[in-house]
Parts: sequence; C-alpha cells; structure tokens
Amino acid sequence: MTTEPAHWKHQPVEVGLVGAGPWARAMHARMLATGPETRLAAVWARRPDAARQAAAPYGAQVATEFEELLDRCEAVAFAVPPAIQAELAPTAAKRGKHLLLEKPLGPDLTTAQRLADAVTEAGVVSQLVLTKRYHPATRAFLDTARGLEVAGARSCYLHGAFLGGDFATGWRLEHGALLDLGPHLLDLLDAAVGPITAVRGSGDPRRWIELTCEHANGAISQASLSGAVNLPRALTRVELFGAEPPLTYDTAGIDHEECWPILRRDFATAVRTRTPTELDAQRGLYLQRLIDQVVDG
Repeated sequence: MTTEPAHWKHQPVEVGLVGAGPWARAMHARMLATGPETRLAAVWARRPDAARQAAAPYGAQVATEFEELLDRCEAVAFAVPPAIQAELAPTAAKRGKHLLLEKPLGPDLTTAQRLADAVTEAGVVSQLVLTKRYHPATRAFLDTARGLEVAGARSCYLHGAFLGGDFATGWRLEHGALLDLGPHLLDLLDAAVGPITAVRGSGDPRRWIELTCEHANGAISQASLSGAVNLPRALTRVELFGAEPPLTYDTAGIDHEECWPILRRDFATAVRTRTPTELDAQRGLYLQRLIDQVVDG
C-alpha cells in the first residue's frame, strides 16, 4: 500500500496494546508509539506491573481491565500467547476495533476459525505481524519469484530461542516450531512458489520438524523448522529452483528495524481507508489450516 492519508499527523490511529512481555515491549509498544501514523493509547496486561513498565516510556495509559482498554482505542494490537489472543480478539472485533494480530491466530484450527469469523462478521480491518513480510528485501524477493517457473524449493527457519531466554515461553515449548515458526515459512513458500495444496510433516516440532509441501502448480517445496538448535543467530533461508538460475532469499543481512515503519504504515493505511490487507485474519486462517494438516497427519 502506498496511499498515505494526509491527516495522519493530526489524527494518528489510537492503538491499545494487549500484552506486556518481552516482544510487546521490544517491538509492539515501541513501534506503535513512534508514529506518526499510530499512537500507543493504552496498555493492558494480566500483570499490572508489566503493563506499567510497557506503557511508561511512551506516556501511554494503563488500563485496569480489557474492557477499559477497548474504551480508550480504535484498534487493538495483540502481543500475547495464541490462546489468549483467540479468546480476546473476537470481543474486540465485536466492539468494532481493528486488529493487529500475532501469528498463529490461535492454538488450534477451531479457535483460529472463530477469530477469523468474528473479524468477518464485524467488518473490521485485520493485519498479521508476519515480520519479514514488511521488509523491502522480502518484497523484492517475492516480486521476482512470482515471475519465475519454480519446480522445487528448499527452505529453513532455525534458531535456538527455545533453549532458554525470554522467548522460551510456555506455549512455544509446548507446541514447538510448527506453530511458532511454521506460519512465517509457509507464508513465504506459498507467496513465492504458489498456493500450497497439501502439507506433510515428520519429526518432533519441539526439536526438529520437516515439512513437504505440494503446490497448485505442481512444484514441491521442503521446509525445516526448529527453535531448539544452537546457532549464533536465527537462520531463515528460501531457495527456488527451476529452469532459470536459482533465486535465494536469506535474512542474514536483513535489519528487522526496517520492517516496523512499513508494518505501522500499512496497518494505519488499512484502518484509515478501510481497505482489507493481504496479510489479514483470513490469511492467518489459511496458514492455520495448512498447519492443521500436519497436526492431523
């Protein structure tokens, strides 16, 4: 999206933040408060002290209840575990609040479907925080990939965050890389190679899982996922093969700080113009259905 409403500086989108953990503080709160397209209006979390810590640097209000947060904003950003997002986001949608959602939509397909249905019924704007999709290098890769005839692809998303630290959280340790990293890689493969029609998996999502994807155009892709391997930095790589020379996407040289202004601008544009985004709740539901094929398989 390139349309930028001229009144942003005077009327930024008022966003309430649900959650006050490491990711909420490091990315969501800082991104939303930076503006000018958005303003961090309030923060609510089940731990009031954490909410105050997230809100204080930006002069945002601290809501004592979720309903109070909804009263203070026109859009809600979620930085909480999938089960909590799936529980609260439908209520926000019914109140007419636009939604900035984390992946996955929910812990399972049933809850994801309920959230996506609530967004559709309410007619609100929704957008997924699939971080890499907002980087110029990712967009350039996908633009090039869409012009290629791809026969096969290899990809991986690997890191060691589940071994310890801020992101070794309960839901990630329980569900593993399939639910946490899977949406990112499946989204990239689907966008670069073509619509995925079937997914098979083998391995343990809490250690290492290997996915084989069949695409509508006949291409086959593979994806390796793990959050429990000792690496100096996260490794995200997609390689496309066909009649032309290979096309490679690698995040090694990407500065993720370049993603946040684009993400913020895209969301604010969608809210102000009431234009559905490509990476909306329906996209999240599509990705969750692919993941569910692996779970059920």
